[in-house]
Amino acid sequence: MRTYELRAYTLSSREALDSYRTVNYPRHLTSFAHHDIGLHGLWTAHDGSPVLYALVSYAEGKNPEKVAEQFMSSAEFRADAEGLDPSTIVDVTTTLLKPSAGSPLL
Repeated sequence: MRTYELRAYTLSSREALDSYRTVNYPRHLTSFAHHDIGLHGLWTAHDGSPVLYALVSYAEGKNPEKVAEQFMSSAEFRADAEGLDPSTIVDVTTTLLKPSAGSPLL
């Protein structure tokens, strides 16, 4: 079974969020595949807070922290981040998830 992780990216403003979610993050759709990272959805909050939530997964038996580290040091990641001011990402939180019985992602 794949390992799932909920990632929350807090951006410095609503404008920064809109740029990140429509320009930079969609580029990962192609580059994630090269690192066996799955993207299962992107969400923003109804309250308008500048946070992008991403549900990602990693191959069974892989260490998510190491996979993310390798991805973020790759040429694909650097290309995905082109034009992004990294200072606009003010926080990233990650939560490893354990599917419950009956989950469609088992």
